Amino acid sequence: MRIQRAGAALAAAGVLVGSLAACGGGSEQTYGSVVEKAQGGGTVVVGTKWDQPSLGLKKGAEPEGFDVDVAKAVLKEMAGGKDVKIEWKESASSNREPFLANGTVDIIFATYSITDERKQKVTFGGPYVVAHQDVMTRGDDTSINAPTDLKGKKICKASGSNSYKRITDPPPDGKLDIDATPVDAANYSECIQKLQGSNLDAVTTDDLILAGFAKQAAASGGKFKVLGQGFTDEKYGIGLKKGDTKTCEAANAAVAKLWQNGTMKQLFEKWFGGIQGLKLADSAPPAEGCA
Repeated sequence: MRIQRAGAALAAAGVLVGSLAACGGGSEQTYGSVVEKAQGGGTVVVGTKWDQPSLGLKKGAEPEGFDVDVAKAVLKEMAGGKDVKIEWKESASSNREPFLANGTVDIIFATYSITDERKQKVTFGGPYVVAHQDVMTRGDDTSINAPTDLKGKKICKASGSNSYKRITDPPPDGKLDIDATPVDAANYSECIQKLQGSNLDAVTTDDLILAGFAKQAAASGGKFKVLGQGFTDEKYGIGLKKGDTKTCEAANAAVAKLWQNGTMKQLFEKWFGGIQGLKLADSAPPAEGCA
């Protein structure tokens, strides 16, 4: 079931948060937050990527990957150790904020970097991990050995993602202020296709995303290389409708517990172990707070 409008105001900086509904036995039950819905046996609609290997990739009836497993673990922890009924919903970079605002999804685990701009529209739990923006090229390309080598090169501009701006824009919104040429793509899967077809020189985004694609390509005989020179901190947050601080606080407690008991490290090893040049996180990042 999905987040629906309700007239009751929840305490969270004066922001209205829609109640959460769950149907059962011919009647409708409403919940004041996602954590209450998980604890009460309702079906939680979880947004993830469906096109990112090792993070969120649709295979069969459900997606699989690191973010998918983290979503299951966090929700189970929030529900006191009970398995939670989940409906999976594809949430691309371009529709994450609208999906939370209009109730299409209840909660999002989708390589969702916490930024000050996004905090104006979304309440974030976490972060549950910190990734770092890096650069991936074709394996035989010797002309790009550092992010600064992207001057004059064609880089991917995935819809809804700000990663390309870290290359092309000056601070504070950008990072490197390099004269590279952005090439439009619907998502990072299309970026990889364009890179394979030599329509791009490089794809730049979070190292975990790049590592997943590199691992997938290697399994089918392709070859990409990740430079291993991360130059930003991308704090992966748990996206919630603006004002759902109760769920945010529960999510933060769950993330801390999953780091303490070794679950997060196990999930890292499962999905990213053995990828050359990728340093796996070994400790919990500080929580941002539930603004």
